[in-house]
Amino acid sequence: MNSVFGGIQWGLDRMLSVAYGVVYDYIFERFDPYRGLAAEVRDLVEAAVPPGTDRRDVRVLDVGCGPGNFSCALAEAGFTVTGLDVYDALVEVAKEKRRAKHLPNLAFRHADLARGDTFREGAFDQVVNVHSLYVHPAPDQLLREAYRVLKPGGHAVFVNHTRHLGQWSTLRDVRQREGTAAALRALLWLVPNAIFEAVRLRTGPHYWNEQAFVDHLAKADFTVLETRRTFLNGTSLLVWAQKSTAA
Repeated sequence: MNSVFGGIQWGLDRMLSVAYGVVYDYIFERFDPYRGLAAEVRDLVEAAVPPGTDRRDVRVLDVGCGPGNFSCALAEAGFTVTGLDVYDALVEVAKEKRRAKHLPNLAFRHADLARGDTFREGAFDQVVNVHSLYVHPAPDQLLREAYRVLKPGGHAVFVNHTRHLGQWSTLRDVRQREGTAAALRALLWLVPNAIFEAVRLRTGPHYWNEQAFVDHLAKADFTVLETRRTFLNGTSLLVWAQKSTAA
C-alpha cells in the first residue's frame, strides 16, 4: 500500500513540476520583472569576471534552479553552469531544456546544497540563488555551504522575497504605479506563485528585510558588496556578496 501511495505521490509531483516548468517558461519570456531580474543577475555575474578571463573558465552554481531558466540564460551568456535543485522532477525538466538548447557548458543535478556533501570546497567561481531561500528549511546552512563551495574571492548573487505577495494587494499596487495593463500582466506570475505556495511543503517562509539579510550573510562569513530592491515593485531584495580572498 505504501508503495502504491508513493507511486501516486511521485506521479502527481511529476505532473505538477512539469506543469510548473511549462508555465514558468511562458512567464519568464513574457513577464518584464523576470526579464529585468535575469538581466540584473547576469550583469553582476559578468561584473565579477576578471579582465581577460574566458567565460567558459568561470564556474557558476545556480542553487534552487527550478526548471533551469536562469541557468540556461547564464550558459547562453558563455559561462560554465551547474544548476542544482531539491525537486527531482524539476531537474528532469531542466535537463530536457538543456538538451533542446544544445548547451554543453550546462549541467543539472538533483541535490540539496545545505546537506554539505554535494560539492568540494572552492569548486565554483560564483554562486547564484534566486527566490528559493525563503522556502528552504535551513537557509543559514544553505548560505554556509554556498560560502564553502566558492573559491576564495568568489562572488555570489542572492535574491529573496521580503514579504508575502498577496494577489489583490500586489495587483492594486501595480495598477496604481504602472496602470491596468501592467497589473493584468502581473497575473502571469501571481497566479502560478499562489498555486505553488498552496501546494508546497510548508517550510518557512523566511522573509528578510535588508538588515536581516545582511546579518544572515555576515553569519555565513560573506562580505556584502551591494544591496538593492528588485523584481515586482521592489518586493525582492538582491544582495551581491563576496568570499574573502584569504578564506
